[in-house]
Amino acid sequence: MADTERYDIVIAGAGLTGAAFALAAAQAGLRVVMVDPQPFDAQLAPTFDGRSTAIAFSTFRMLEALGLGDDLRPHACRMDHILVTDGRRPGAASRAASPAFLRFDAEEIGDRTGGEPLGYMVENRRIRVALAKAVETAGLEVRAPASVKAVEIDPGKATVVLADGARLTAPLVVGAEGRGSTVRKAAGIDTIGWGYGQSGVVATVRLGRDHRNVAHEYFLPGGPFAILPLTDQRASLVWTETTRRAEALKTASDPAFHAHLMRRFGEFLDGATVEGPRFVYPLSLSLAERLTAPRIALIGDAAHGVHPVAGQGLNMGLKDAAALAEVLAEAARLGEDIGAETVLERYARWRRFDNAALAAGFDAFVRLFSNDIAPIRLARDLGMAAVNRIGPLRRAFMHEAGGATGDLPRLLRGEAV
Repeated sequence: MADTERYDIVIAGAGLTGAAFALAAAQAGLRVVMVDPQPFDAQLAPTFDGRSTAIAFSTFRMLEALGLGDDLRPHACRMDHILVTDGRRPGAASRAASPAFLRFDAEEIGDRTGGEPLGYMVENRRIRVALAKAVETAGLEVRAPASVKAVEIDPGKATVVLADGARLTAPLVVGAEGRGSTVRKAAGIDTIGWGYGQSGVVATVRLGRDHRNVAHEYFLPGGPFAILPLTDQRASLVWTETTRRAEALKTASDPAFHAHLMRRFGEFLDGATVEGPRFVYPLSLSLAERLTAPRIALIGDAAHGVHPVAGQGLNMGLKDAAALAEVLAEAARLGEDIGAETVLERYARWRRFDNAALAAGFDAFVRLFSNDIAPIRLARDLGMAAVNRIGPLRRAFMHEAGGATGDLPRLLRGEAV
């Protein structure tokens, strides 16, 4: 029988959420090990997954508190303005806002955020590199490539059995390995959810003119289309289409894809050229029925996978990581068993409502906007106009988008665990 190695926490998944949680837990003095099927250096590849992420300003504070600030700031593009419009009004987002638009400006809430933007756009590969450097600097152990074969729960401990026969024992196992989480399945936690019949087409373009740190969100009958500012006069396009159309766009030749892009959005994109590969991701909602089980906690996409309409998936996952690390740090300081049900329930209680409410909100948002039914279009245009004209309501939306509302974990306030 293979020797058993002992830790405080075994983390399944060394991606963005898993690595951030590992750093936070280590900051609290806990001994962690990450297990991931991907070779760790593969996460540093220049085009690992092509995606960019909208990081809420409170989440960026967390990344800075974990020591990633110096590596991320040169690659983080401020989002100072967000313009939302119904996409049937061609080019509208580049003109002055009208009652049927939503316009958010960071300076409106600058007095309460210390001049922070509404968020930052950062390429995922830049976050991965910064996390990998921080993991290396902190001397954290990563087992990769390695996969979790089974999780055995015994009184007072959990044992993770790897495919190579290695056995890792800890009071707590954290599932951070995405929607297909092996840890979640081992815990017998079911998920609820559904597909949207939509896929997100993701590409990076170089723009013909300065984007002025403005993020544009068009709502089209097929789904939302976002143009999100990146550094170096580039933008990330997240283009939602029916799955059939998205697959056609994926397999189209570069000239055909570019022609289709310019035909629909040429007036705004102004001579954009696609840089690098394009990717297609099927969109669905997935919500774990519970966040914890005996000796097990779930964070990130293992706990909730949402539609990318508001760019909040990673922000939600990092908030999970911050909350769980804080609960465990306080339990450890009090001499409690960090994997005890009473400790894990504190984490579940903290995050349960927020995750479910956001998932339901995004789902309703997608259904409200991904159609062309006249009465619904009228209702949403009236709603957008109302929010646009009512200052306090508009500012409340901005604070929510920045992740600065509710009972924030210390890390999201920029403080150490």
